[in-house]
Amino acid sequence: MNPEPEIRRLIELMPASGRMLTKIVSKPQQTAVIESPFPPPWSQERPIFINFDLWRRLPKPQRDLLLLRTVSWLVGIKWFKPDLYQGVVLAGMLGGIVELVQGDAVGVVVATGLGALAATQILRSTRSTESQLDADAGAIKIATRRGYTETEAAKHLLAGIESVAQVEGRSGLNFTELIRSQNLRAIAGLSPVGVPDTIKQE
Repeated sequence: MNPEPEIRRLIELMPASGRMLTKIVSKPQQTAVIESPFPPPWSQERPIFINFDLWRRLPKPQRDLLLLRTVSWLVGIKWFKPDLYQGVVLAGMLGGIVELVQGDAVGVVVATGLGALAATQILRSTRSTESQLDADAGAIKIATRRGYTETEAAKHLLAGIESVAQVEGRSGLNFTELIRSQNLRAIAGLSPVGVPDTIKQE
């Protein structure tokens, strides 16, 4: 597969927020079909790495939903939004700088420690099961504006998760993928059992 036409097609598929924030990069040496590292707060662009030799083995609808799902997850990561943890990170950083200038070693440790703790909580929340399910829901919502029905989009994303595991040579799905698959089966009407709220919030 020539990456350039596919990259252009995928960019057109993205919502405007995705086009502004993310960048698709061909990475033939990676073993994953599609991968995106967790973006640090200072990152201007959020890259999506695709191995197009593996990517071409997936049907187009699966590729569409996998890309939209990755974009939805990346757009959902907000380091600087007004909530408790972001406020604590900012206060910790500022407090650490003030204490450093004043030469207060204990104050520096406390302030930066608070900031690091809050940053860890942000990382955990964006990697939680709930955030993964939210990314799937976001992808399905965007797909419905691109001509897919909700049921079709859920089925294609479900099939995409399973196809990626096979193409990558994995023996099965990991825990998060199993939870996502069960949730997608419920959305697609393939299973009457959804994912309990207690698991979603883990």
